[in-house]
Amino acid sequence: MLKKYVYHDVNFRGTIERVRYTTHNPEGEVREKYANVYLPYGYDPNGEKRYNVLYLMHGGGGNPDAWLDCSMVKNMLDYCFFEKEAEPFIVVFPSFYKEQISRIGKPVAAVEWQKVQDFIPETVSELLPAVESRYRSFAESVDEAGLCASRAHRGFGGFSMGSCTTWYQFLRNLPLFSVFLPFSGDCWVLVPQGGGSMPAETADVLARAALDGIKKGFDFQIFAATGSEDPALPHMRPQIEQMKRHPVFAFSEDPAVGNLHFEVAEGERHAYECVYNYLYSYLPILFQ
Repeated sequence: MLKKYVYHDVNFRGTIERVRYTTHNPEGEVREKYANVYLPYGYDPNGEKRYNVLYLMHGGGGNPDAWLDCSMVKNMLDYCFFEKEAEPFIVVFPSFYKEQISRIGKPVAAVEWQKVQDFIPETVSELLPAVESRYRSFAESVDEAGLCASRAHRGFGGFSMGSCTTWYQFLRNLPLFSVFLPFSGDCWVLVPQGGGSMPAETADVLARAALDGIKKGFDFQIFAATGSEDPALPHMRPQIEQMKRHPVFAFSEDPAVGNLHFEVAEGERHAYECVYNYLYSYLPILFQ
C-alpha cells in the first residue's frame, strides 16, 4: 500500500508561517518557542472554510524545521492538495524540546524520553491554543472544551521520537485528537523501546486507554508505518502484533477499514526522506 512520492513542479504553493508562543520548562522558567505552520494554497484567513489540522513532530535532535529541511513534505502537500488527491488541511510542525534548540551530542534515551513526557501537557495548555486561535481550524474556542469538541478534525503524527510522542498523545490526549500517525517509533510508556522489550504489557496500557476513550465517545484511527531496513521495526512490530490481540483495536490490511493499520515499506530506512512517504500514502484517507 505504501508508495513513494516523486517531486512535481507546482505553481500553486502553500505557505509556511511561524507561530511563536510561551511555555515553561520543568523548572518553571519561561521559554519562548515556535512552531512552523503550513497553510495550503488558497487558505483565506477571512473566509468561511475551516480546515482539519495535523500536528507533525520531528525526531530526536530535530526542531520545527526538520521535516521541511530533510524531505519533500511541502512539495508533496502542495501537489496532493492542488491535484485534489486529498482535501487540503493545515500542518503544524512543533518541537518537544523546551529550550527550542536541537540536541547537542549523542542521544541519551532517558533524557529524550523525559523531554517527550514534559511536552505532552504543553499540547493542550499552550501549543494548540496558540495555533488554533490564529488559524481557521474547526475549534470554535481554544479552551479545553472547544478543543475537545473539534477533535474529529485534528491529528498528531511524528517520526522516531516524534512517533514516541504520538503514542503519548494517544495515551494522554485522546480527547484532543482522533487521528494518529506513529512513524518509525514504538510506545515508550513503560520503558524506552518497550514496544520491543515489553510488547504485551505496552499493548495492555494502550488498550486500556483506548477502551476508556471509546466509553467516552472518543473514536480514533491509528496509521502506523516503518521500513524493512529501519531499526525501529523490531520494536514496532511486536507492539502492533500484541495490540491486534485486543478487540478495541480493529486491525485491517485496508487502511480505510478498522481503527488500526500498520505498513512496512520494503527497503526503507530510518530517515525523513523515507517516512514522509508514509504520510503521502495515508494522506487521501485522513480525517474521513
